[in-house]
Amino acid sequence: MAINKLKIFNDPIYGFITIPNGLIFNLIEHPYFQRLRRITQMGLSYMVYPGAHHTRFHHALGSMHLMQKAIYTLRSKGVDISEDESTALLTAILLHDIGHGPFSHTLEHSITKDLSHEQISLKFMEHLNAEFNGSLTLAIQIFKGNYPRKFMCQLIASQLDMDRADYLKRDSFYTGVAEGNINSERLISMLNVVEDDLVIEEKGIYSVEKFLLARRLMYWQVYLHKTSLVAEQLLMGILKRAKWLYLQGVEISASKALQYFIENDVSLTDFNFNTLQHFANLDDYDIISAVKQWQNHDDQVIKQLSQMIINRQLLKVKIKSKAINQNQLKQKQQEFAITNNFSIDEAKYFIFDGMISNQAYTLKKEQINVLYKSGKIQNIVKASDHLNLKALTKPVVKYFICYPKNSI
Repeated sequence: MAINKLKIFNDPIYGFITIPNGLIFNLIEHPYFQRLRRITQMGLSYMVYPGAHHTRFHHALGSMHLMQKAIYTLRSKGVDISEDESTALLTAILLHDIGHGPFSHTLEHSITKDLSHEQISLKFMEHLNAEFNGSLTLAIQIFKGNYPRKFMCQLIASQLDMDRADYLKRDSFYTGVAEGNINSERLISMLNVVEDDLVIEEKGIYSVEKFLLARRLMYWQVYLHKTSLVAEQLLMGILKRAKWLYLQGVEISASKALQYFIENDVSLTDFNFNTLQHFANLDDYDIISAVKQWQNHDDQVIKQLSQMIINRQLLKVKIKSKAINQNQLKQKQQEFAITNNFSIDEAKYFIFDGMISNQAYTLKKEQINVLYKSGKIQNIVKASDHLNLKALTKPVVKYFICYPKNSI
């Protein structure tokens, strides 16, 4: 008896999401994709916004749903998209985040070397392509930006792609931050293609303005919220300390998958099938389980950092417009080291600085262009009468310092 593969998901944002064909169904069913149920979309943001427990699985399905809408819209406006191209677009957006590690970006900046989630996503897609007898070849081409039909690559990765169209609306919903609530469907209904370039019709100008403003506000209010920021820095510090302890010959217990990344220096060049399998078994639960264990470790650094995460007794963080004075920082680290019987290197896990930046729209990348009824095409910054839109093109840089409460 044939299995009915045209299932539906009930999504709190869009309602019913349909699975369009057997290939998409089989990819969703695959253990590599199911793993995304165990990867939080917003890392440790739930420490600030208790509702933000949604996963990469939610986001991938939502992005695919919006891609279905975009394909329908463009076809209705006379843009030729074949069935093979349609399936490839849906596949590419479905799998665009499959390479995310635990807590989204934490692993990228702690125990792997210069390895981005996009590169790992590509590794997963290439392996799935072999498993599915070449069915993902076109999707991979579009994902890499190599497909000759430029607008298709823009639907996957650009300043107005289906990824951003979903995550802004979804993250706004789950955090309760209303400023990020964009009208994704309205934006998509205004899409068109001119000379192989994705454009937004003139009637959609205000929707794009709202989209860009929402992106800026969500970054400062949510993605770069100081509490989320310090929690992520602590988690990265814990993983770095675990790796350092292992190199010193200190026993550090963890799940088999996490142990592999602690014990091995993993970079893109040595990311083989064995590494991929270990990565495919790694998710948020491995990290939380390890951190729960490490809060009882003999090493005081990993012990205290782990307790901070588990009990949400985080470091204090100050965000400033000017760079942190390095002499003052070193002095505070020395004082903390003496008081707590730590070395300077150990004190740096508790007192450190960094930099964050936010740019809602950049003029250097492919721009969002507006199509007027006359046929004229203009960049959104020039087309918009919103005075703040040009300001959104300037990167805003801020500096932060983290330290234990009562130490500074």
